[in-house]
Amino acid sequence: MKVETLKLSKIVDLNKIKVVNKSIDKAHGLPNECYTNQDYLSVERRKIFEDKWVVVGVGSSIPNIGDAKPFDLLGIPLILLRDKKNQIKVFHNVCSHRGYKILQEKCKIKNVIRCPYHSWSYDLAGKLIATPHIGGMNKHNCNKFDKSKSGLKEVRSYVWLDLIFVNINNNEIPFEKYIKPLSERWEKFWPIKDRELIKYSNDFGYFNLNAKCNWKFAIENYCESYHLPWVHPGLNSYSKIDDHYHIQGLPNRFAGQGTIVYNPRFKGKEKFPCFPNWPKDKEHIAEYVALFPNVMLGIHKDHFYAYWLEPVNSEYTKEHMEIYYVGEEAANSKKFKSLRKQNFELWKGVQSEDLNIIEGMQDGRKSPSYNGGNFSPVMDNPTHHFHKWVANNLIR
Repeated sequence: MKVETLKLSKIVDLNKIKVVNKSIDKAHGLPNECYTNQDYLSVERRKIFEDKWVVVGVGSSIPNIGDAKPFDLLGIPLILLRDKKNQIKVFHNVCSHRGYKILQEKCKIKNVIRCPYHSWSYDLAGKLIATPHIGGMNKHNCNKFDKSKSGLKEVRSYVWLDLIFVNINNNEIPFEKYIKPLSERWEKFWPIKDRELIKYSNDFGYFNLNAKCNWKFAIENYCESYHLPWVHPGLNSYSKIDDHYHIQGLPNRFAGQGTIVYNPRFKGKEKFPCFPNWPKDKEHIAEYVALFPNVMLGIHKDHFYAYWLEPVNSEYTKEHMEIYYVGEEAANSKKFKSLRKQNFELWKGVQSEDLNIIEGMQDGRKSPSYNGGNFSPVMDNPTHHFHKWVANNLIR
């Protein structure tokens, strides 16, 4: 038995994990420990958040050369920055000298990233370029020390649809291959050349919610439309439960739902410009897909959003919504400001409604009588798909 699996077996009965993989009519969901136990979370960090492609931010948050910000991925300190070549890089946020966490807050870096402890400094490519007094007073170089081996440690990363993905342990397949099944699915109505048109909205393009629950609840709730009539009555007034269909990606990396009647009721005569190659006969289709483990995507004929999760501990998650439109005018001009505000309020309202539900599920997981839950064999397929993805990554 592998070390991590052995560690997991001391936290939770592995049979409770394995039962998830049974057919949906016989399976149970993941057990309570997967949502409440901090020791379990350390295993999950290694098996999922270090081994998989995970979202840690968006490029729009560091738009200019030299922009940098810190981010902690379940305790792993990272630096996100835009280098001199206008490329986004991710580094471990730790000085190679004495292990000080270098970057404490978002900033603009002109030339160097300087460690406040002993002033060792790195350029925007992570190269160690200054080591004051390393050889004694006023001796800033040392024959016995090779600077080229002590730069910041870069993290494998990839930017897709403005989302910054990282693979901490550098052991996942190339991102282009990882995303290919979902990208090809969307090609039939949202081709790649249209995706290049997305622009971030600077006024009504972001909100965040603090969820007092485990990150997985947000994903499994997003995957299904079963709850629409009771949790989202406004949304259900024009996009009813029976207008939705399941999405289950193969290989198992994503799941969700789609609707055939996306048609929000906004005030005013203005309409957002649409993606130019979105088919007219599919203009009312919208798809809502959770790309495992931590980002939920929404595509529509006239806008795109990414709702990504920042797990903090086993019972607390920060949720970040990023909204994009077709071209700069739609994203930031005064002409479409009222529409952007209405769209912003729509999605913030929907996610706030979900917040009450997922926090309630967290509370329910404190009951020792709960066995992980049963699934509807008809309505819960995408959620079961996600549970199987987690279970298989835990015991592989």
